[in-house]
Amino acid sequence: MKDSELEELSPLEKKVFKRLQKIGDKKISEAVPAIAREEDISTDEAAKVVYKLWKKGFIDLRNTEPPRDILRYLFSVEGAWFHIITIILLITVGLVFLVSEPPLLYLRYVLGSLFILYLPGYALIEALYPRGDELEPLERLALSIGLSLALVPLVGLILNYTPWGIRLTPVTISLALLTEILITYALFRKYQYYRLETRV
Repeated sequence: MKDSELEELSPLEKKVFKRLQKIGDKKISEAVPAIAREEDISTDEAAKVVYKLWKKGFIDLRNTEPPRDILRYLFSVEGAWFHIITIILLITVGLVFLVSEPPLLYLRYVLGSLFILYLPGYALIEALYPRGDELEPLERLALSIGLSLALVPLVGLILNYTPWGIRLTPVTISLALLTEILITYALFRKYQYYRLETRV
């Protein structure tokens, strides 16, 4: 590490970085309290500094006990996004079919907009680009909205040639199923990359 690269760090970050270099490979649960004691700062502040160093690429944090199979990955912190999207889908579908009066009607409008304008494209982007560093967050957002605007009419076009037609129930169920299938595929692809990255 060159001294010129360290110039962008604050004095505290430089101290913590040098301390981490001396400590070497150590669990974060052991390193953060040690840094907090030595630098006379709170453990929260020490954890924030370590996090900033990781975000800036100065240190590498690895899971020492990664999930061994996809089921454990699904119920780990890394798989939490899958549960969040599934819960949003279930709540939205429930609101569409069960709610027709205020104040929950407004929540239906908000989640319905998210359901139509963002989630299908987001699920496709996560399936196509499972690694987090392939796209910037703003690019993911823009592509998610753009692909949703492409996928939703496509679903409507396909439904138009089925016996169910373009009505509330078939459109809602079709979009929910499409999104769930895409995020399930994305989960599988993310797990494959995660396993490759954590393999020793």
